[in-house]
Amino acid sequence: PGAFAQPTSCKCMAALTEGGRLEPFTITRRALKPTDVAIQIKYAGVCHSDIHQARGEWSKGGVFPMVTGHEVGGVVAAVGDAVTKFSVGDVVGIGCMVDSCRSCKYCVRGDEQYCKGKGGAVFTYGDSTNKYEHSAEDEEVTNAVTYGGYSESVVVHEGFVCTIPSNLDLAAATPLLCAGVTTYSPLIHYGLRPHHKLAVVGLGGLGHMGVKFGVAMGAEVTVVSRGTGKMEDSKRLGAHHFLDSTDKEAMAVAADTFDFVLDTVAANHDVGALLDLLTVDGKCVMVGIPPDAVPISAFKLIMGRKILAGSLIGGVRETQEMLDFCGRHDITCDIETIRADEVNEAWERAIASDVKYRFVIDTATL
Repeated sequence: PGAFAQPTSCKCMAALTEGGRLEPFTITRRALKPTDVAIQIKYAGVCHSDIHQARGEWSKGGVFPMVTGHEVGGVVAAVGDAVTKFSVGDVVGIGCMVDSCRSCKYCVRGDEQYCKGKGGAVFTYGDSTNKYEHSAEDEEVTNAVTYGGYSESVVVHEGFVCTIPSNLDLAAATPLLCAGVTTYSPLIHYGLRPHHKLAVVGLGGLGHMGVKFGVAMGAEVTVVSRGTGKMEDSKRLGAHHFLDSTDKEAMAVAADTFDFVLDTVAANHDVGALLDLLTVDGKCVMVGIPPDAVPISAFKLIMGRKILAGSLIGGVRETQEMLDFCGRHDITCDIETIRADEVNEAWERAIASDVKYRFVIDTATL
């Protein structure tokens, strides 16, 4: 275990207070447990969730200081004595969870994100490590709080670590740990087929991955976006068609033509208009989280036997399946690499959709 046999100091970028700017900070990572893996973090993706959480936009009362980041790519630096899945030097990643109850029916079947243990899944940042005895930490040493990937290293149970295929660029593969599985999982679970017509709504961090997966799975892919500003980029990403959602005539022509709509939009929008795009038995799956409740007329569902559903990331097993799929098809995220001291500016640019399509922090710059 080397240095990680003892609690380890770790440089990071942290929001010290809710809504505050991210600043250089030092945290302490726990000593390796027998089944733990210590990861030297190389890259950390910037997800919109990081911004929402640190600014209290989803809920108030978060745990601060908060070190965000749940798209983590790095190299195994040390392993506990009982680790069987990984060795020092392996290229690995962790996503949105670092533990769970491990025993409820959802964990047993590999859907840890829906864990129904007493505290649910242990999320990668801003969560308590002491929900379960097997994940517990000494509060006086680490604050018993999970700290995310905007940091030098992380220590995590081997069951929540994934292998990143060696043929993929690590920086560009790192956001797959959230943006990738968030879009891959619903396409698999809700049964996208090669002959299907797929509409990907929104072309951002999630949407551009939805396009890549849809094309790789053999679907006929259309990007649905407001205006035509992203038309050329959608073609570059492999989409077959483009639909301007502000063009009422074009939307009317497209009605009743899609088998599957993947809705990645996190702003308030007209979901009913997306249901109109579906053919009979079509499915609209939401992976973006608008701030307000979504008003839907039941008639839009009933009159076409349509399904409106949601999906939350994916379990560890499915995340590994997604990474392996990306390895076979040479799929990564489109990224812009930044220094740690550029992260506050990057957050503002992400809010303004001024990134194609994911910021990734080079943690060597911490």
